Amino acid sequence: MSFSHTISRRSLLAGGASLSALALAGCEVTPALSSKAPDPTVLYGPLPDERFPVPAIPPEKIHPGFYRREVVDPTGEAPGTIYVDTSTFYLYHVQEDGIAMRYGVGLGRAGFGWKGEAIIGRKQKWPRWTPPAEMIARDPSLEPYSAANGGMDPGPNNPLGARGLYIYQNGRDTLYRVHSNSDVYSIGRAVSSGCVRMIHQDIIHLYDRVAVGSRIIVA
Repeated sequence: MSFSHTISRRSLLAGGASLSALALAGCEVTPALSSKAPDPTVLYGPLPDERFPVPAIPPEKIHPGFYRREVVDPTGEAPGTIYVDTSTFYLYHVQEDGIAMRYGVGLGRAGFGWKGEAIIGRKQKWPRWTPPAEMIARDPSLEPYSAANGGMDPGPNNPLGARGLYIYQNGRDTLYRVHSNSDVYSIGRAVSSGCVRMIHQDIIHLYDRVAVGSRIIVA
């Protein structure tokens, strides 16, 4: 099934109500390809074959407006692009024929957000976490996980979760990531230190479809 047009970002942003409010109310801010609601027990079931088995997520812990699903692409970007709309807490992975896969995300809290255009410089399954020096300065208890100490071992309690997509700009690591986290309630909220958070099952789904060098836009 193909679409001959995409919905402009301007038209999506028009209107009195904010898109984030609409999303949290469970409304579709971008048309889904199927009228059938996604089954969260399928999307967010257990992944026992992972290096660190991922448990199922009870459906009531995820707002239905943030379930992973295919939608009409609202970005107009080239296929393969990752587009994070910070006003709606959605990440779109643009596909062919005017389609995008949409995921709910958590974002950086006030003063810690990052916006711009960059690329995915590298990918890592179950990455180590090394908090930057600025974060350790704010919270000295993180010193055991500093770069000098080798960072935090991978695992379900690691803040980077099951997968990491590393954002590079002008050939340099920005220190911002697209990653997963066990705190499901952070989806749809501004709570992180600037990174883009996803549900474990969603980042695993996205990771397998994103190539190193892919363009990412956070707007």
